[in-house]
Amino acid sequence: MHFQVYQSYWGMGALPYGGAEWTMEERLAKIAEGGFDGVEFLMEDKQHREAMVPLCDKYHLKRSNIVFPWTAAEFADDIAAARAGGASHLNLQPMPITRTVAEPIPYIVRCMDMAADAGMELFFETHRDRTTTDMYFTLDLIDAVPDMQLCGDLSHFLVGREFSGPPVSAQNQQYMDQIVERCGAFHGRVASREQVQVSVSFPHNKVWFDLFSGWWEHGFRAFRQRAGENSTLTFVVELGPPTYAIQGADGQELSDRWQEALLIKDRVREIWSRLEAEG
Repeated sequence: MHFQVYQSYWGMGALPYGGAEWTMEERLAKIAEGGFDGVEFLMEDKQHREAMVPLCDKYHLKRSNIVFPWTAAEFADDIAAARAGGASHLNLQPMPITRTVAEPIPYIVRCMDMAADAGMELFFETHRDRTTTDMYFTLDLIDAVPDMQLCGDLSHFLVGREFSGPPVSAQNQQYMDQIVERCGAFHGRVASREQVQVSVSFPHNKVWFDLFSGWWEHGFRAFRQRAGENSTLTFVVELGPPTYAIQGADGQELSDRWQEALLIKDRVREIWSRLEAEG
């Protein structure tokens, strides 16, 4: 069983903290130097993809494709781009927002079938302004589509439902357990109940970092219990640039987002190592 940690290429925007922005190659070199296994990026732009792939190979970085299809026809293009980019898997943000659980099922199932036919792993990301925007709706959706695997960006559910706590209520903890037990991949950022991304290096945000670490650990345990010996769990650190990152009055981010990405990488690697040691 394998665990790999990727860095979001989108999350490398507006870095380094307080300096001239890194070039594409500098970003990828930093990702490799930082000990990440790979990088997730949008592969649909052919020119961008063809510039990225040789650099990923140069720095021995695996890659995954993040996609935003409205239709199955659009998803066919995403699959083709993922193949051209050598993607390890597809992370899909399902775009149609529907009022009933029944409505998106044909779209979800068709995308799953297309990915399976292409021999690619597919995960549906939990995200605001998407099919999965609401936690309750998503719980009903994964009940309706038992083979649907999630990529858990848990920050959106915390903000969307504005859980009290921490600690969160027993009911919300149960719901979040159900979500992470269906996750075959994760996107990693830390939220508070009012803000989708908080600085994990600030001492007063430790309670939120610990809360998310507990959710990730539960999801890792569930994956290890159900997955095959050769299965891989991928965790993508995804600390977004402004306006995800909070800025001061001068427009400067309040903390060094790259150093915080490394903190999250180290935290999840520590969790996985501890679970491996437990057997």
